[in-house]
Amino acid sequence: MSTMTQDAATSRRMISPAAQESTWTAADGHAIRRIDWAGAGEGAGAGSGARGSILFLPGRGDFYEKYLETLEEWHRAGWRVTASDWRGQAGSGRLGKDAVTGHIADFSIWIDDLALLFDSWVAETPGPHVIAAHSMGGHLVLRALVEKRIAPDAVVLSAPMTGIAGPPLPLPALHALARTMCRVGDPARPAWKWSEKPGELPAARANLLTHDRDRYADEQWWREARPELVMGPGSWRWVERAYASWAMLEAPGALESVDVPVLIISTAADKLVSHPANLAAARRLPKAELMALGNEAAHEVLREVDSVRDPIMARIAAFLDRVAPARSPAA
Repeated sequence: MSTMTQDAATSRRMISPAAQESTWTAADGHAIRRIDWAGAGEGAGAGSGARGSILFLPGRGDFYEKYLETLEEWHRAGWRVTASDWRGQAGSGRLGKDAVTGHIADFSIWIDDLALLFDSWVAETPGPHVIAAHSMGGHLVLRALVEKRIAPDAVVLSAPMTGIAGPPLPLPALHALARTMCRVGDPARPAWKWSEKPGELPAARANLLTHDRDRYADEQWWREARPELVMGPGSWRWVERAYASWAMLEAPGALESVDVPVLIISTAADKLVSHPANLAAARRLPKAELMALGNEAAHEVLREVDSVRDPIMARIAAFLDRVAPARSPAA
């Protein structure tokens, strides 16, 4: 359980008065939600942007409300903080045929969105510029780095989806199976069972994500407060495209070409993304550092119990102090 005070717990269930929600427009006109902690370049106080700027990107089926605690903590440390949805999930519409299935025609759509957002964000915020991302967000950030679509000063990846935890089959076999499932039925249909009641979280899901029951309950609170955030399984096309994108990261020389400091936080107890794939990615990335966790941490490492989360946040701060130090006022 969390040892957070009631005030801290409440802050996870409200938008900070220092933050502003808005939308930005993708190249094709799709409106995508974002949230910004204002104050960039205004003095040296908390959240002023004097430390630099962090762009946070959540995982599949995720929404930035789940990470308000972490975003606010970075803001108070002096960072100018921005977080964004991925199109087609959270409060940024749907791309499939119903309100809950997570569908995408190709991951390149998300990478195009990220590249556009990154360029505008860099132009409007003080450096150094750091990207932080969780799970599928981490995968997409790595793809964008490999393709030279973004050039941050540093990257922090929370349980990145460099691979998917699942059947112990070779990646080509998994991809072939997903392609078959797309051919024999509607590719936009759900790829796995969710819940008997729409909007209700599966009973055993908490065990996959965090040991902190209070932080886990925050997600359901936000789903009830903002029903548009509710999302369930990915589509079969999402699965097929995820395997295809995974193969791109596996290609020889792909991760080896990334010349950016990257901190990977991964846990051996992860049942959603592949911890061995994360270990391999850390070995392949030229400037990677790894914080490897065990049974004390489930998939959502930034939403774990305080005894796990606090050292993670400290490691992130120390990493950024070394590889992306605050710039002098004249810089």
